[in-house]
Amino acid sequence: MKVPILDLKPAADELRPALDAAYRRVMDSGWLLLGHELESFEAEYAASVGVAHCIGVANGLEALQLVLMARGVGPGDEVIVPSHGYIATWLAVTHVGARPVPCEPDPLTYNLDPARLAALITPRTKVILPIHLYGQTAEMPAINALAAHHGLFVLEDAAQSHGARCHGRASGALGHAAGISFYPSKNLGALADAGAVTTDDATLADQLRHLRNYGSKVRYHNEVLGLNSRLSELQAAFLRAQLPHLAAWNARRTPLAARYLAQLAPLAAAGHLTLPHVPAWADPVWHLFVIRTARRDALQAHLAAHGVGTGIHYPIPPHLSPAYRGAGWQRGDFPLAEKFADEVLSLPIGPHHTAAQIDFVCATVSDFFKK
Repeated sequence: MKVPILDLKPAADELRPALDAAYRRVMDSGWLLLGHELESFEAEYAASVGVAHCIGVANGLEALQLVLMARGVGPGDEVIVPSHGYIATWLAVTHVGARPVPCEPDPLTYNLDPARLAALITPRTKVILPIHLYGQTAEMPAINALAAHHGLFVLEDAAQSHGARCHGRASGALGHAAGISFYPSKNLGALADAGAVTTDDATLADQLRHLRNYGSKVRYHNEVLGLNSRLSELQAAFLRAQLPHLAAWNARRTPLAARYLAQLAPLAAAGHLTLPHVPAWADPVWHLFVIRTARRDALQAHLAAHGVGTGIHYPIPPHLSPAYRGAGWQRGDFPLAEKFADEVLSLPIGPHHTAAQIDFVCATVSDFFKK
């Protein structure tokens, strides 16, 4: 049996008529940027999250960067970021001239640990930027309470958590604003790079609409230093075709995750691996199903030899990336992030995987640990 880590074709096949219709609408309209499809998607996505505003942009990194720009974050400022996660979150901070301040994760959920935040706050801190990693939100009430006490802005990185909830409230509506990626592999994915910002702040939303369009309200009248970061009409139309299916697609992932948790529980009990932890307040959408084992590389090779695709999210902590070589960090500075980078392994999970495929993956994992 072949079990790919990711296969986007079944989703496209399922929605082929709707995607074809979306393409035709855009082509027939003759309007490719900042038009009806974008405005409609923005309204529909904002409603799905439960916020007043959605601002479509070119990608998830620039969604975060644009919010930081709008808030005036720049040289001399600090933004607290997770030590474990994709480097894009850090890059958004660096690109505005601010300094990312890494915070180690909760060892159970892998998300930013609220208990470690207070010690990192200085007079230069302007923003707390948690990532909702692997499809489960960070513990936002605790983060928000600390931020409010210190007068800090909270920006969610909600790229991996479309539809996830924290204490019943949706990802993307848990801070002052959220940066979102619609990269094709996400639970809600465009057919190219795409992103958005969600917020209830009307002033911020207005700033972002200008910043994404060269800093211009009126063509050729550029009031601030903006970017070219626009979500195209075509990608907005494709996202509109998929958005009504997001909840059902997320719901398909839940029983697959339950199969993993049940069948791999004996291996966890024996100390061979660590399974995902879901707090009582969390409602995850299982963007990824991530286990940990000290034998990660050997297990990955074993699974590959039996036709099972896997991924590593993420193999290099940002502080050890060559991109941040000049920042002064070194191995040992963030031991949890480093440990996770050496041990995490993402198993296949998606709305078009089958129970039989998940059972095969579990059996193959179990066979490995019997050796």
